[in-house]
Amino acid sequence: MSDTLTPRQTPIAAGEIAPDFTLKNQNREDWNLAEHIRTNDVVLCFYPLDFTGVCGVENECLTREMDRWSRTGAVMVGVSCDSFAAHKAWAEQMGFKHTLLADMHRHVCKAYGLYWPELNVARRGTVVVGKSPDGIGRVKWVQAREPGQAMNFDEVIAAMA
Repeated sequence: MSDTLTPRQTPIAAGEIAPDFTLKNQNREDWNLAEHIRTNDVVLCFYPLDFTGVCGVENECLTREMDRWSRTGAVMVGVSCDSFAAHKAWAEQMGFKHTLLADMHRHVCKAYGLYWPELNVARRGTVVVGKSPDGIGRVKWVQAREPGQAMNFDEVIAAMA
Protein backbone atom coordinates (compact mmCIF):
# COMPACT_ATOMS: atom_id res chain seq x y z
CA MET A 1 0.00 0.00 0.00
CA SER A 2 1.11 3.57 -0.61
CA ASP A 3 0.94 4.50 3.10
CA THR A 4 3.72 2.07 4.07
CA LEU A 5 6.39 3.40 1.73
CA THR A 6 9.73 4.55 3.13
CA PRO A 7 10.65 8.16 2.34
CA ARG A 8 14.11 8.93 0.96
CA GLN A 9 16.04 12.18 0.72
CA THR A 10 17.63 11.66 -2.70
CA PRO A 11 16.09 10.50 -5.98
CA ILE A 12 15.87 6.77 -6.56
CA ALA A 13 18.66 5.44 -8.79
CA ALA A 14 18.83 3.12 -11.79
CA GLY A 15 19.13 -0.50 -10.67
CA GLU A 16 17.17 -0.05 -7.44
CA ILE A 17 13.91 -1.88 -6.79
CA ALA A 18 10.99 0.42 -7.55
CA PRO A 19 8.69 0.84 -4.54
CA ASP A 20 5.29 -0.64 -5.31
CA PHE A 21 2.25 1.54 -4.76
CA THR A 22 -1.44 1.89 -5.44
CA LEU A 23 -2.94 5.31 -6.15
CA LYS A 24 -6.29 6.54 -7.46
CA ASN A 25 -6.42 7.74 -11.04
CA GLN A 26 -8.54 10.64 -12.29
CA ASN A 27 -11.55 8.30 -12.48
CA ARG A 28 -11.15 7.22 -8.81
CA GLU A 29 -9.96 3.77 -9.88
CA ASP A 30 -7.05 2.04 -8.17
CA TRP A 31 -3.86 1.93 -10.24
CA ASN A 32 -1.12 -0.44 -9.02
CA LEU A 33 2.49 -0.35 -10.25
CA ALA A 34 3.19 -4.08 -9.78
CA GLU A 35 0.13 -4.98 -11.84
CA HIS A 36 1.29 -2.85 -14.78
CA ILE A 37 4.98 -3.84 -14.77
CA ARG A 38 4.05 -7.50 -15.14
CA THR A 39 3.41 -6.80 -18.83
CA ASN A 40 4.96 -3.40 -19.64
CA ASP A 41 7.68 -0.94 -18.80
CA VAL A 42 6.12 1.93 -16.85
CA VAL A 43 7.13 5.58 -17.17
CA LEU A 44 6.27 7.59 -14.04
CA CYS A 45 6.17 11.30 -14.88
CA PHE A 46 6.19 13.25 -11.60
CA TYR A 47 5.18 16.91 -11.77
CA PRO A 48 4.30 19.59 -9.16
CA LEU A 49 0.75 20.77 -9.87
CA ASP A 50 -2.21 20.57 -12.22
CA PHE A 51 -3.34 23.76 -13.96
CA THR A 52 0.18 25.23 -14.17
CA GLY A 53 2.38 26.30 -17.10
CA VAL A 54 5.22 23.82 -17.57
CA CYS A 55 3.15 20.96 -16.12
CA GLY A 56 0.40 21.66 -18.66
CA VAL A 57 2.80 21.81 -21.60
CA GLU A 58 4.54 18.61 -20.49
CA ASN A 59 1.26 16.72 -20.06
CA GLU A 60 -0.03 17.97 -23.42
CA CYS A 61 3.11 16.46 -24.95
CA LEU A 62 2.53 13.17 -23.10
CA THR A 63 -0.93 12.89 -24.63
CA ARG A 64 0.28 13.99 -28.07
CA GLU A 65 3.03 11.34 -27.97
CA MET A 66 0.73 8.46 -26.90
CA ASP A 67 1.34 6.51 -30.12
CA ARG A 68 5.08 6.84 -29.66
CA TRP A 69 4.82 5.58 -26.06
CA SER A 70 2.68 2.61 -27.16
CA ARG A 71 5.20 1.59 -29.79
CA THR A 72 7.81 1.23 -27.04
CA GLY A 73 5.46 -1.09 -25.13
CA ALA A 74 5.46 1.31 -22.19
CA VAL A 75 2.62 2.53 -20.02
CA MET A 76 3.03 6.22 -19.20
CA VAL A 77 1.36 7.93 -16.24
CA GLY A 78 1.51 11.38 -14.69
CA VAL A 79 1.89 11.61 -10.89
CA SER A 80 1.28 14.70 -8.75
CA CYS A 81 -0.03 15.54 -5.29
CA ASP A 82 -3.31 16.91 -6.67
CA SER A 83 -6.59 15.10 -5.95
CA PHE A 84 -8.24 12.75 -8.42
CA ALA A 85 -11.02 15.35 -8.76
CA ALA A 86 -8.51 18.04 -9.78
CA HIS A 87 -6.88 15.55 -12.18
CA LYS A 88 -10.25 14.74 -13.75
CA ALA A 89 -11.17 18.41 -14.24
CA TRP A 90 -7.74 19.23 -15.67
CA ALA A 91 -7.68 16.17 -17.96
CA GLU A 92 -11.13 17.04 -19.31
CA GLN A 93 -10.23 20.71 -19.80
CA MET A 94 -6.94 19.90 -21.55
CA GLY A 95 -8.09 16.80 -23.45
CA PHE A 96 -5.51 14.50 -21.87
CA LYS A 97 -5.73 10.84 -22.84
CA HIS A 98 -3.17 9.48 -20.39
CA THR A 99 -3.63 8.41 -16.79
CA LEU A 100 -3.02 10.87 -13.95
CA LEU A 101 -2.37 9.49 -10.46
CA ALA A 102 -3.24 11.31 -7.22
CA ASP A 103 -0.43 11.12 -4.64
CA MET A 104 -2.40 13.30 -2.20
CA HIS A 105 -0.52 12.07 0.89
CA ARG A 106 2.90 12.46 -0.81
CA HIS A 107 3.92 8.88 0.05
CA VAL A 108 4.95 7.95 -3.51
CA CYS A 109 6.91 11.08 -4.43
CA LYS A 110 8.74 10.80 -1.09
CA ALA A 111 9.49 7.08 -1.63
CA TYR A 112 10.98 7.91 -5.03
CA GLY A 113 12.98 10.84 -3.61
CA LEU A 114 11.04 13.32 -5.73
CA TYR A 115 9.42 15.46 -3.03
CA TRP A 116 9.77 19.24 -2.95
CA PRO A 117 9.31 20.08 0.76
CA GLU A 118 9.35 23.87 0.36
CA LEU A 119 6.16 23.69 -1.71
CA ASN A 120 4.79 20.38 -0.34
CA VAL A 121 4.46 18.94 -3.87
CA ALA A 122 6.15 16.41 -6.13
CA ARG A 123 9.39 17.47 -7.74
CA ARG A 124 9.53 17.29 -11.53
CA GLY A 125 11.11 14.00 -12.57
CA THR A 126 10.78 10.88 -14.71
CA VAL A 127 11.33 7.29 -13.60
CA VAL A 128 11.32 4.35 -16.02
CA VAL A 129 10.49 1.06 -14.27
CA GLY A 130 11.35 -2.09 -16.20
CA LYS A 131 8.85 -4.79 -17.05
CA SER A 132 8.96 -7.68 -14.59
CA PRO A 133 6.69 -10.76 -14.76
CA ASP A 134 6.92 -11.17 -10.97
CA GLY A 135 5.77 -7.57 -10.37
CA ILE A 136 9.02 -6.53 -8.68
CA GLY A 137 10.36 -3.86 -10.99
CA ARG A 138 13.77 -2.26 -11.11
CA VAL A 139 14.39 1.32 -12.07
CA LYS A 140 15.90 1.45 -15.57
CA TRP A 141 16.39 5.20 -15.74
CA VAL A 142 15.64 8.28 -13.66
CA GLN A 143 15.88 12.00 -14.19
CA ALA A 144 15.09 14.56 -11.48
CA ARG A 145 14.65 17.97 -13.08
CA GLU A 146 14.81 21.55 -11.87
CA PRO A 147 11.62 23.65 -11.65
CA GLY A 148 10.62 24.81 -15.10
CA GLN A 149 12.69 22.16 -16.90
CA ALA A 150 10.45 19.94 -19.03
CA MET A 151 11.04 16.30 -19.89
CA ASN A 152 13.15 15.41 -22.93
CA PHE A 153 11.02 12.71 -24.59
CA ASP A 154 13.85 11.43 -26.78
CA GLU A 155 15.97 10.72 -23.69
CA VAL A 156 13.14 8.76 -22.08
CA ILE A 157 12.47 6.75 -25.25
CA ALA A 158 16.21 5.97 -25.54
CA ALA A 159 16.24 4.78 -21.92
CA MET A 160 13.58 2.19 -22.74
CA ALA A 161 15.56 0.67 -25.62
